[in-house]
Formats: sequence, C-alpha cells, structure tokens
Amino acid sequence: MRNLIHIAGLCAVTLVLGSTLALSTGCASKAAAPEPPRNAIVAHPQTADSLNAEVYSGDVHARYESQLGFRVAGKIKARLVDVGAHVQAGQVLAELDPLDLRLQVASAQAGLGSAQAARDMSQSEYNRYHALLDKHFISQTQVDAQNNTLKAAQAQVKQMQAALAVAQNQAEYTTLRADHTGVITTITAETGQVVAAGQSIATLARDGGLEIEIAVPENRIADYHVDTSATIEAWADAGKHLNGHLREISPEADHVTRTYRLRVTIDDVDAAPKLGQTARVYFVDAGRTQQSLVPLSALYEQAGKPAVWVVDTKTHQVHLAPVSVAAYREQGVALDSGVSAQQWIVTAGVHKLRDGEAIAPIDAANRPLML
Repeated sequence: MRNLIHIAGLCAVTLVLGSTLALSTGCASKAAAPEPPRNAIVAHPQTADSLNAEVYSGDVHARYESQLGFRVAGKIKARLVDVGAHVQAGQVLAELDPLDLRLQVASAQAGLGSAQAARDMSQSEYNRYHALLDKHFISQTQVDAQNNTLKAAQAQVKQMQAALAVAQNQAEYTTLRADHTGVITTITAETGQVVAAGQSIATLARDGGLEIEIAVPENRIADYHVDTSATIEAWADAGKHLNGHLREISPEADHVTRTYRLRVTIDDVDAAPKLGQTARVYFVDAGRTQQSLVPLSALYEQAGKPAVWVVDTKTHQVHLAPVSVAAYREQGVALDSGVSAQQWIVTAGVHKLRDGEAIAPIDAANRPLML
C-alpha cells in the first residue's frame, strides 16, 4: 500500500514539473520571437534656399491668352462651349444670327448685277460710237466721252465686286472659332445678347507654357533681369518645388499699386499647377550657402550634439548622422551639413529608435514607402 502511495506521489510531482517546464519553454520561445519592425515616418530633407530667398506670391497664367470676339456686330444665336472646356483650333465657340448679313450679301449681289448691266450697256454704246467714228458720222470728242463712261462703268463693277466680297466675308464672321488649342477660362456673353464688333466673348488660354505673374516693388526691381532663375511652389502642393526663370519685366509700374509686373515661366510644364492657382516664387542668390531643411521633430541629440536618424534604403536600418544646425526657423531646422536631399531621414518618434534598428518606412499619410 505504501508503495502505491509513493508511486502516485512521484507521478504527481512529475506532472507538475512537466507542466512547469512546458510553460517555461513556451514563454521562452514567445520571448525569443523577433519583434516586427515599427512604423516610422520618413522624408527627404528639403532645400532651404527659400529661407534666404526673396518670396513673391502670384497667380498661374497661360503664356498666351487670347480675347476672342466676333468681327461683326450682331445677336448671339448659340453659345457652344462653357468655361473650362478644352477646345481645338478651328472649333466653333459661338454663332451670330446671320439674317442681316445674308441680306447684305444679297444686296451686294444685286448691286453687282446692276453695275455689270451698266458696264455692258456702256460697252455697246462705245462700240457703236466707234463704228460711227470710222464712217466719219461723229467726232472723236464724242467717242472719247463714251470711252470715259465705259471706264467709269467698269470701275463701278470692280467696286461692287469688292463690296460683295466684303459682305460674303462678314457673313462668314458670324461663326466664332478658336484660333488655337487651349482652355476657355472666361465667358462674357450669353445667347440672345447683342454684341458689338470686337467685343470680347471668351478668353482662351493656349496649351503649352504656363507662367506665374507677380508684382515686385519699386525698390527691388533693379535686382532682377530676364532669365533670372527662380523656384516655384504651388500653395495647393506645398513642399513640391518647380524650376522656372524670369521671362518678362514690365517697363512701367502700375499707376495704382506702384509695383512692376513680372512673368516667371515654369520650366517643368508637366508638373505645373493649374490655371488660376496661387503660387510662390523664390529668387535665390546663387552665391549663398546651400542648406537643408528638416522638421524640428527629426532632430535628435547625442552627447549634447544634434543628429538625425538616416535610413539605409537596402536594409531599412537607421543610423545616427551628426548634423550642423544653421538656424531654427518657423518652417523647421536649417542644416549646414550632415545630410543630403537624396537621403531618407526619420521625421517623427526619433527618441524611440535604436542604432541599427530596422523600421517600416511610411509617409506622413501613413502609407508604406518603397525606398
């Protein structure tokens, strides 16, 4: 009996030890499992040229803008496009009521017929007078007078032919067509409206070059010249910089604002902002020091010196890179050295990272990035 009790006790101890060993083994294996890489917001350092630049705000315009209107007066019968429509060269935009102009064509045609009949009559008279002169029945003076009448009739025919051509051309002017491919930006007349010859009906912004129109004060205009390089940043796409150059400088200041109008051409046409959007233009002195701009949240302190976490694009591991701070700005921290615009740096949560730690890079919108 005692042996049985002893054996049962040993089995219970074995079970307890086995359970404890299994639990400890499970915990150890769970603790040994590698942690998944933590998400980290990364970005490229931005150029800090704008910190040392002259900045002007302006609007996006087409390089060429045409004010389109009818070449004759009349009542608009139909308007075939709306604001924002993209039109091709030769496309019909609006039409006038052609009735009055058609009547003018008919009148000119009748006048031409009358002039031709008068010319033919004068020609017959001249021929008859000339025959009488050969028989010495009339004098040369009478023949010369009839010749002058014939010339006047012939001139009248040419005049009426020209008048008919003008009337026919004007009848064609009842159709307003786009002179180039582009976008309709404004419409200033509606169907049923009576318009004068040359009155603006629509504004066409041609496809192709886009420009930023800015205003520069009198005391700064002497600093700029045509072909000066510029950096352009759309207000709707802050942080995205486009290259440009100064194309045009107005020779005269505005009489109200006393500023000079400048046109800056956008070189990166494919990435240019839309017409009418607001943009900033930066003119930077090429002789100034090139700096990088990083968010204040990207700055880390190591042994009392500033540094940033640079991401290895192959392994996604982070490493500290010492940097030299030039200035603290409202937009971020301006760095003299330490990082380049091609590198990826961590911009948030820098105090939770360890050197050599692998991260999962994401952008500011929490979208995964492929570095």
